[in-house]
Amino acid sequence: MAKRKPRRELRTECPPYPAEALLLEVVEQVAGKTVICTSPGLAQFGAAVAERLPQAAVHCHYLDQYRAQLAADYWQNRWPNLQIACAADITVSEVDSVAFPFSVSGEADLTRDFLQAGYQSLNLGGRLFAAIDNPSDSWLGEQLRRLFRHVERRTYRTGVVYLGTKTDPLKKVKNYSCEFAFRDQGRLIRAYSRPGVFSHRRIDPGARHLIDAMQIEKGMRVLDVGCGSGVVALAAACRSDYALVHAVDSNARAVNCTQRGAMLNGLKNITTELNCSCNIQSGGPFDLVLANPPYYASFRIAQHFCEVGRAALRTGGRILIVTKLPAWYHQNLSTWFDAVTVVECRGYFLFGGTR
Repeated sequence: MAKRKPRRELRTECPPYPAEALLLEVVEQVAGKTVICTSPGLAQFGAAVAERLPQAAVHCHYLDQYRAQLAADYWQNRWPNLQIACAADITVSEVDSVAFPFSVSGEADLTRDFLQAGYQSLNLGGRLFAAIDNPSDSWLGEQLRRLFRHVERRTYRTGVVYLGTKTDPLKKVKNYSCEFAFRDQGRLIRAYSRPGVFSHRRIDPGARHLIDAMQIEKGMRVLDVGCGSGVVALAAACRSDYALVHAVDSNARAVNCTQRGAMLNGLKNITTELNCSCNIQSGGPFDLVLANPPYYASFRIAQHFCEVGRAALRTGGRILIVTKLPAWYHQNLSTWFDAVTVVECRGYFLFGGTR
């Protein structure tokens, strides 16, 4: 087991997630003029590097705009050399150090995708630090050994930190994105998805039920909240060339996927927006809001979708939400909407409400 050094004290009251806390164990070894990292929390590792290396440019990359804004608001430009950004891809090149915290419950393809992107961004001789919150890990180590000639492993009580040095250019770049197809009312619709986007590589059953239940009429303005890969927005846009569909998500890759899906199907009536607030910037007011909220975060995201939907709808407009867990909606949907309805379909529940 690696000898434990005293953890660097951060000027923060919010503790980092376990894997990011492990990276703080090796922060003294991070060097160079340009550093890239990610964070599941508030960019605590990036802030520690920025404090220690004031002449370095430290880039903390997020896929989700909401988390990026939380981190930026938390640090309030305390470190001028710390840049917090939300984007679909890491675009910084000629990097000296890369650091990624991973969770044992994370998405495998997203981990591989980030490792490959981090490796490609490194200068020859640059180092990649990868931490995982599993002291018995072997899987992440195997992924790193596919990239690096030599991988150093440091085991701690709460997980493992790996270190690899880039000695060669990557011989083969793997594409982790995919295209898939589904049918709606006899039309074959092509979709595009990437790791980190909800329901990667397939149409989610909840989205399928939402598509089957929605009624799209000529001239309608439709909002897809939390669009993911865009399958619901694509289906809505395909129902009528004269319907205007606006797809919104806080995940930069989700917006990218929806844009790509619109292009694959030749759709001109879809617009997209990267947005994590309750105020939709364009396309409204809407006649119909469609939502397939995720189940994590104790329904805080479901509440956010309801608040977005109410603010975006015209008077008399309708929201349609799909879920497998109906109790919260039974109790709360009438807070924002009138004439609440519910229909059960094969284990899913389709709730409707009118503003």
